[in-house]
Amino acid sequence: MIIVNADDWGRSPQETDAALKCYRAGRITSVTAMVFMADSERAADIALSSNIPVGLHINLNEPFTGKISSDYVRSAQKRIAEFLNRNKYMQLLHNPLLAKPIRDVFNAQLAEFCRLYRRPPSHFDGHQHMHLCTTMLIVAPIPRGEKIRRSFSFENGEKSFVNRSYRACVNRRIGSRYHLTDYFFALSQRLEPEERFARVCALARDAAVELMTHPIVPEEHAFLLSDRYADATESLQKGSFLDLQDHNT
Repeated sequence: MIIVNADDWGRSPQETDAALKCYRAGRITSVTAMVFMADSERAADIALSSNIPVGLHINLNEPFTGKISSDYVRSAQKRIAEFLNRNKYMQLLHNPLLAKPIRDVFNAQLAEFCRLYRRPPSHFDGHQHMHLCTTMLIVAPIPRGEKIRRSFSFENGEKSFVNRSYRACVNRRIGSRYHLTDYFFALSQRLEPEERFARVCALARDAAVELMTHPIVPEEHAFLLSDRYADATESLQKGSFLDLQDHNT
């Protein structure tokens, strides 16, 4: 099964509309939504009327651009973002002083998601993958047994041994607590050469594969709506995290 998930639903009208066009064309199968952002409320109305499977795109590192009634949540999220955005390695460090703010900010976003979408998320992932930052992994505010995005999968020869080992450790940790797909790839890294996308499709014939996309990116948008993409995925079982079998324990 292949899950083609568009991130950043509700972040802006342009991002919502680009993903919606791809969903209506049958080229993506689900989205993950940001709350407290500029287009969050309109995006929720669209998803409900179009019956789109929607997960929560947890935002720990980008300022809220929409309405939020809690000054505490806004300031707590700003504090988390300042820490995580100092440099690319900060997400690897555990900051115990952020344990309560992260828990509170996550719970506020989950509550807002349930208010807007009138149901729990189909799954969880994070803006710029911050759901896998070390403090999030230690605090573990996402309830046990939920479906979440794993860390990236790589082919032989991709990335360093240290990088691959770290991601394997992360996947083992979250795999003991949550339900995961078997593989996770970014469409942006599989566009060329053609064989790279073909290998993703081959894996999806016998395993659960998530393919992340950002349809606002012109190259990804064009590929998703292309005949090449349609032909490559025509015979694959397509689904969302709602269809993911609970094969992890």
